[in-house]
Amino acid sequence: MTKNSYYPTYNVMDEQNEWDPHTRSIVAARLIREQSYGFLTIVEAETLRAWCGLLMNDQRGDIMQYILSHMDQTLTDNKGEGQRKRDTPPIRHLLRQGLKGIDEAGWLTASLPFFKLNEPAQRQIMLQISSATYPPTRTWDGIPQKDLFQKLLQLSVEAYYSHPLIWSEIGFGGPAYPRGYVRTAPGQVDPWEAVRKP
Repeated sequence: MTKNSYYPTYNVMDEQNEWDPHTRSIVAARLIREQSYGFLTIVEAETLRAWCGLLMNDQRGDIMQYILSHMDQTLTDNKGEGQRKRDTPPIRHLLRQGLKGIDEAGWLTASLPFFKLNEPAQRQIMLQISSATYPPTRTWDGIPQKDLFQKLLQLSVEAYYSHPLIWSEIGFGGPAYPRGYVRTAPGQVDPWEAVRKP
């Protein structure tokens, strides 16, 4: 699947020689498809792949795999959270139990895991969870559905929009360090920035 873009020929990686080595290594690592997990189980990963593909409206393998790897690394590192509502469990418990609930929803809906349901069925479950109207089962005890949805959305968006391919598609020129921006007036772009095609 190819996404439409106002910047069809722009490739942010063409600018990588302008970045310092540390930045270049961080961005380049995002293009590597890591398929082993430190925290996620295979079923959890496939549930996330289907869920995040729907959230981002993007099923491309490289992009989805990066999102999964990013989430898995966040969960494996377990460095804590900047903030969390009082009644929301820690992220590792929220996602582990929440993904179990999402998978269970597939089995209850059509005797299939969530990731094997057709898209309309997946979307219906997602809509119910996002509005906290999915019928509760014991699996959902202590798992606030809206908070789960918001956490998965947050993690998906932050990973999706940190991928170099997405940067290219939205015309983001990547890290400006160390060269910085020179042309800063409204409507001006530096020579290395993307120019929107009509």
